[in-house]
This record gives sequence, structure tokens and C-alpha cells, in this order.
Amino acid sequence: MSLIASARQEWLANPRRDLLAGAVVALALIPEAIAFSIIAGVDPAVGLYASVVIAVTIAFVGGRPAMISAATGAMALLMVTLVRDHGLEYLFAASVLCGVIQIVIGLLRLGRYIKFVSRSVMTGFVNSLAILIFLAQMPELIGANWQTFAMVAAGLAIIYGFPRLTRAIPAPLVAIVALSAFAMMTGLDVRTVGDMGQMPSSLPVFRLPAVPLTWETLAITAPVSATLAFVGLLESLLTANLLDDITDTPSDKDRETRGQGIANILSPLFGGMAGCAMIGQSIINVTSGARGRLSTLWAGLFLLFLILVLQDWVARIPMPALVAVMIMVSIGTFDWRSVLNIRSTPFQSSIVMIATTVTVVLTHDLSKGVVLGVVLSAVFFMRKVSKTIAVTEVPAEDGVLRYRVSGQLFFASAELFAASFEHHGQPRRVEIDMAEAHLWDLTAVTALEKVVSRYRRQGAEVAVTGMNEASRGLMAQMGRHDAMPTPATL
Repeated sequence: MSLIASARQEWLANPRRDLLAGAVVALALIPEAIAFSIIAGVDPAVGLYASVVIAVTIAFVGGRPAMISAATGAMALLMVTLVRDHGLEYLFAASVLCGVIQIVIGLLRLGRYIKFVSRSVMTGFVNSLAILIFLAQMPELIGANWQTFAMVAAGLAIIYGFPRLTRAIPAPLVAIVALSAFAMMTGLDVRTVGDMGQMPSSLPVFRLPAVPLTWETLAITAPVSATLAFVGLLESLLTANLLDDITDTPSDKDRETRGQGIANILSPLFGGMAGCAMIGQSIINVTSGARGRLSTLWAGLFLLFLILVLQDWVARIPMPALVAVMIMVSIGTFDWRSVLNIRSTPFQSSIVMIATTVTVVLTHDLSKGVVLGVVLSAVFFMRKVSKTIAVTEVPAEDGVLRYRVSGQLFFASAELFAASFEHHGQPRRVEIDMAEAHLWDLTAVTALEKVVSRYRRQGAEVAVTGMNEASRGLMAQMGRHDAMPTPATL
């Protein structure tokens, strides 16, 4: 596919659906950006400007078309202490450094290693975010009047019922417009977007962070920047994986990593904070029919238009309408099959999924849950693979012991391997066939040397045969020459 054809496919494959989906996303971004600004302890304009700049930037430089990036709660939680102790300007500086770190990670092409996150961890990640999205709507519902609950119910009815009539217009957009018009005409006593906080009234202005360029500044911002970079990339790449599955299209993880870095450098230069991919808004976008970069660009531009030109109208949008949209996102995001099929799923996979979900929900920290899930997956995998090592004694003439080894020999299987050899008696010759085995690390080399040395101390001649080239190279590099078999026996 030529460059022009590729660009046309990414930008103009279905502009009508992209524009409509982007409009829904922009409306849903406003209360979230304001709420995340409040969490971080900054003015609502910081979150709104960040959402505009990041969305517009990532539309051009991101690696996953139709994914929405903006100010997020996961990042906002990490900024609280820095803003409280050092002020907004240090947050801007930390956000710039966060972007630089992400670009370096992208240039090192480390984004591809997201493939080591197992499906069980992905499921836990998705389920935990679905739960958090739902819980985030509770402040709007707890203690609310009956009108609020009625409007939420009406919104959900429109969202799930309208597609039965037509899918030409995204149902969430219809729900927001219809409920907003009804609330304005009837004067219902419900919370509105304007109650969330004051929106900015001017365009963002370019300016550098007003912090001293000293080692002390670096010492203050670097730890926060590194954490922001890690959490932001983790959430972005996992969200990209999820959208890959939903849309059945690939994405460039390294380009996405670099793109997140560029967006997080530009955001604070225009008065915003660092951000990352938003799973809720991304799900809204793709389920509304978006597939191209135009949807992300329009979400950012339309958001800017809403807060600057239609500010008075936007302020009157009822919060129950947006709550209904986010509840729909929560229900659609949760992987219900992971619960319904839990009895037929391997026990270890269920443990990883549940541990990831519970940790993220309890800590509100995506990185803790995913890291725990990855570690558990690795432990279960190594435990399973370690049991694949098998040492079989092959019948031979008197005075000769023959063994056939199969499986993967590494630190987790080394002990079982060494214990599988019988060291009793006085064999004159021991032959170990390694044709069906593979050595992976220093522990594997040491285990083999241990077996060879024990037989040699008994006066036996030891021959290790069939070892593949990679294993021979590892033995030559790491083995002790006094314990290794002679090259002829390899």
C-alpha cells in the first residue's frame, strides 16, 4: 500500500462516522478532564487544555488510529504530591520530562514488549478499569434526587434502544442531545457540567515552565516523571491492545510510545498536564463507529470549540446524560465471559485475572495491578515449564549408564534435573543424551556440571551427546573447564 493510500485509509475511510464519534467523545471528555484536574489539585483549565493538545497531537503521531488520549485519572493521582509541595510549574516541568522519557523508550523500541503481558493480565486490566469507570459515577448518584435516576435510566434506554432504529448516528450522542434539550426545556433539578467547575475562556498560550534549570529541579521532578512515563505507557499500550482486538486491526506500539512522549511534551508547553490513552473514551469512540485518526483529531478540536464558543450551552448539559454514557462504557468494557467461564478457565489464569482486577480496584493504581499480574503469570509459567524436564534411564550393558534428557533446563527446573540422576553404584561410563533438551542459563550449566562432576568423582567416564549449538555455546561461555565434558563428547 502506497503512502498516500495508507494515509487516506487512516484519515478518510469513513469521515462521517469519525466526526460523529469524535463529537460524542468531546462531550464526554469535559467532565472527566475537569474532575481529573480537581484530583491533581490544579485549575480545570489544565486538564481541559491537556485533553485538547494531547488528542490533537496523538491523532498525527500516535500508533493506534481511533484511540483517544487526554488527561486521565491514573496520571492525575500521581501528580497530587508534586503540585501540593512544589506548585503547578513543577508539574509542567515533570510533564515535559515524562514526554522525553517516553520518546527515549520509543526510540529504544521497547513498546513491543507489551506482548509479554498475558491475556489473563489484559482481562484483569479491562475488568478493573470497567469497575473503576462505574465507581467514578457514584458521586453523581449517591444522595441524588429521583429526577437524576430517571434521566440516567432514560439515557440508558436511548443508548441501548436507538440502535434498533438506526445506527447512522451514535446512540450516546442522541442520548446527550435529547436529555440536554429536555432538561433545558423543563428546568429539571439535576447537576450540570457547569457545576463541575469553571471552564477556560481563552486559547492556550505557549510558554516554558517557570522553574530553575538546576539539579535540584531535576531531583524533584525526575521520580514523578519516570512514574508518569511508566504508568502512561502501560495504560496506553494496554488500551491499544484492547482496541486491536475490538477492531481486528494492528497498531504500531513503538510509534504509539513515541507519540505519547511528543504529546506529553507539547501539553505542558500549552498549559496542560501529562496524559495517556483513555480506555473509556476510546471505547466510546470505536463503538460509535470510529476507525480513523480523524475521530481523534476532531475530538480534540471539537472539545476546544465547545469550551470556548459553546461554553454556556455545554455548562447546561445534565450530568445524568454523561453518567448514562459512562455506565454503558463500563458495561461494554467488562469482559463478562471471564466471569461466566471461570470454572472452565485454567486455575492459574483465573488467579492472575482476579489478582490484577482486585489490586487495581483497591489501589486505583494500574501499574501495581499489572505488575503483580505479570509476575504471577511468570511464576505460574516457570512452574509449569520446570516440570517438563524429564530424565529417562535407557537400558545398557553392565557398567554403563545411559540417560535421555528432554525439556527445558533453566533455573526453575535445574533442581529436578539434578535429582533425576542416580549416583549410586560404580558405573565405568555414563552417557547423557541432550538431543531433546535445551540449556537456557547459568543455573542450567551449573546443574549439568554438577551431574558430570559427581560421576567423575566416582571414576566414571562421562559423555554428553546431542547438545544443540546454542547449548554448546552457553557451556563454552559459562562452564568450568574442569567440569565440562571434552569437546569430542559434545
